[in-house]
Amino acid sequence: MPRFGFDNTYVRDLPAAWISRRPLAVPAPRLLFANHPLADELSLPAGTLEGPDAAALFTGNLLPDDAEPIAQAYAGHQFGHFSPQLGDGRALLLGEVVDRHGRRRDIAFKGSGRTPFSRGGDGKAAVGPMLREALIGEAMHALGIPTTRALAVAATGERVFRDTPLPGAVLTRVAASHLRVGTFQYFAARGDLEMLARLADYTIARHDPQLAGAPDRHLGLLRAVAGRQAQLIAQWMNVGFIHGVMNTDNMALSGETIDYGPCAFMEAYDPATVFSSIDHHGRYAYANQPAIAQWNLARFAETLLPLMASPDDEPAMARAVADATAVIDEFPGLLDAALRAGQREKLGLADATADDLATDAALADDWLALLQSQRVDFTLAWRHLAIAADGRREPLRDLFLDRAALDTWLARWQARCDRSADPAASRADRMRRASPAVIPRNHLVEEALDAATEGDLSPFEALMAALRSPWDEAALQTRYGAPAPSEVTEGYRTFCGT
Repeated sequence: MPRFGFDNTYVRDLPAAWISRRPLAVPAPRLLFANHPLADELSLPAGTLEGPDAAALFTGNLLPDDAEPIAQAYAGHQFGHFSPQLGDGRALLLGEVVDRHGRRRDIAFKGSGRTPFSRGGDGKAAVGPMLREALIGEAMHALGIPTTRALAVAATGERVFRDTPLPGAVLTRVAASHLRVGTFQYFAARGDLEMLARLADYTIARHDPQLAGAPDRHLGLLRAVAGRQAQLIAQWMNVGFIHGVMNTDNMALSGETIDYGPCAFMEAYDPATVFSSIDHHGRYAYANQPAIAQWNLARFAETLLPLMASPDDEPAMARAVADATAVIDEFPGLLDAALRAGQREKLGLADATADDLATDAALADDWLALLQSQRVDFTLAWRHLAIAADGRREPLRDLFLDRAALDTWLARWQARCDRSADPAASRADRMRRASPAVIPRNHLVEEALDAATEGDLSPFEALMAALRSPWDEAALQTRYGAPAPSEVTEGYRTFCGT
């Protein structure tokens, strides 16, 4: 097999953080999805995603000559309950490549069979959930939101057993890294300060090299991770994305969205929206995502404290706790600033005085309250507001039952826009670039995955094409730009696929 150019620093530098394991052979590999632009970005050998060996390569029947497949160790809080050992129960890191832009990227399997961390699971995955990862990851990438991405999805030719027997598949996932809050929790729970220190230095070298060797590098790492998460969660909120399972093992230190299990995009705006079938109490509801991110960061901070000061030095530890607490306490403000900046882009407000910022925040809050009270589609409302900036208000007004309430808000918005020096045409263009016309509508995702499970990939391929052009206004006139009927969206639930 060809070499991918792997340079596996995780294997070399963190010997206690993984267990070597090869993927299980599968009976009849068949390629379902191949991400050619991503393969080119990764500088993979020509023809990697084509030819008779491609399906075998992306199910693990064949491996690149320089692959060193490992299952990574990590712990995690799952729905608030701590598990000291989770780890890759159905995933394998094959290795790391340096892409065309000089960025180090992980290439990993998901669904490739049992590992020592499987905890009684079968280590396998079904076609539907793996194609969901491909769809949502590419949609997020097209929206400009940091994300892991699917390089390939391949059917295995065997059945996996969930509620019913389903066709099996393996996902090949690309990530800036698979380092998680849970990775740090794994060694902190064991009191292994040597490995914790090595892990921190490795993470800094990989994601924040400017901190390397600095006396306060561990506090700096906490601050950097918090900053990335603030930006990420704000972007989620501004497109109506609900991750669904924000456990600490699903918070990537790179700031990428990882693990598209019971995720979904909100349609009618409601901050209490929950889709995940296992989130019985709404812990990971749309509106709770900022607070959960802060909670996860606090757990990360706890793992770093023994590196910031000796537990035996009480004054030093007290200072470390105070410093870490300050970063955690600052997080809501960071996230709110990022959220408000995104909202101002969506409202078309480019310039602002200090007084304008307060006005703009109230304008955004009242807009969202209006959407909630009238159960207006979140995506269409923002996109039609961009169209209204061109002077065409009827598509927006058609979304509302109480048009008088909308018109009152529009008068306030227009008065604020009139105080801006920004020309109306450029304002409308900027608003279009901030508010997509196309998102992964839940009913279309389910339709595509159901068809693929039955062997028909054409709905998946058509939806993928639409999601890769989220700003295309012409899509508003197609089924990809239209919300589902209310009877379809009511009671919609997603599942984790394990």
